[in-house]
Amino acid sequence: MNKMENRDITAADSMSDAEVIGLIIKGEKNLYAILVRRYNQRLYKVGMSIINDDAEVEDVMQVTYIKAYENLRKFEFKSAFSTWLTRIFINESLLRLKQRKKSVPVSDEAMQNEINHQSSTAIQTPYMKILNVELKAILEKAILNLPEKYRTVFIMREIENMNVAETQECLDITEANVKVRLNRAKTLLKNSLSKYYKNEDLLQFHLTRCDRMTEMVMKQIECL
Repeated sequence: MNKMENRDITAADSMSDAEVIGLIIKGEKNLYAILVRRYNQRLYKVGMSIINDDAEVEDVMQVTYIKAYENLRKFEFKSAFSTWLTRIFINESLLRLKQRKKSVPVSDEAMQNEINHQSSTAIQTPYMKILNVELKAILEKAILNLPEKYRTVFIMREIENMNVAETQECLDITEANVKVRLNRAKTLLKNSLSKYYKNEDLLQFHLTRCDRMTEMVMKQIECL
């Protein structure tokens, strides 16, 4: 990007999603980088709750960003852009699971049943803010070992701080189900562990990775 584009991005960074989208639709496609940076963290965390494969999650993130960009003019602001983007991402993630295991349906049933219990291997993070590194690894392992439908709601609500309404809309489940699954997830994590987790520390999509993801997405968009 040239210096003018960098200044444009800096000036537009404080704008709402709707304002940024409006400028993108008018031709300032470089501003899409703002949206990518805003939602990298969310998509990564939600993706790990569903797919639980670091590299594959990044790949699905790219697919999602490109698909969202290609359909940006169709976005009608009936919901928040973040909700719309997250829903696209969840659908793409479930599709990836279907491709991996043909028996997994891409439907709400995938969210209603305990399917695809993922590997209990803890995520290897390059830095730790929690002093007790071993405890953090245990917490991440416990979260990632939850059944998918509980793990996804837990990460969306407790780690990504999404509200009940947005979680409900993204997963296409009832408000009651959101609350039940969250409570069940907390029970499974056990009281002895749940009091230690820090939502700002777990499942981080670090700055260098955010930069790389943004660069890869914008290179593809330049060709569209």
